[in-house]
Amino acid sequence: MNVKGTLFTVQKALPLMHAGSSIILTGSTTGSMGTPAFSVYSATKAALRNFARSWALDLKGTGIRVNVLSPGPISTPGLDMALAGTGQKDAIIEDMTAQLPLSRIGQAEEVAAAALFLASDESSFMTGSEMFVDGGFAQV
Repeated sequence: MNVKGTLFTVQKALPLMHAGSSIILTGSTTGSMGTPAFSVYSATKAALRNFARSWALDLKGTGIRVNVLSPGPISTPGLDMALAGTGQKDAIIEDMTAQLPLSRIGQAEEVAAAALFLASDESSFMTGSEMFVDGGFAQV
């Protein structure tokens, strides 16, 4: 889904886009670092990173930008649901937090703010880039 879904969506959307448009692909820190038991998922997220690089070149001269937004550990209902069945939710969150330079799990609003930036003219000189909202997780 990450690869085919993104490819087909962008192919259909491009004819409707104009100069100043922004394509934001949703990546993940797993696409940039090794993650146990997530090899296929990680590979699909790494593919999105390469799509952004390649499409930035393919779209040269159109004024359409392509960037990747890669969240790290973010407090969401999905994370809660994934951890609920483990019986170790608090311990896992504590372990994640200990690995983050900012010592906390991110909030969905922080990812949304980054997406708004990438969609806005404030990021008009960014294309082919990957923006991490990960508390430094994939950076150190």
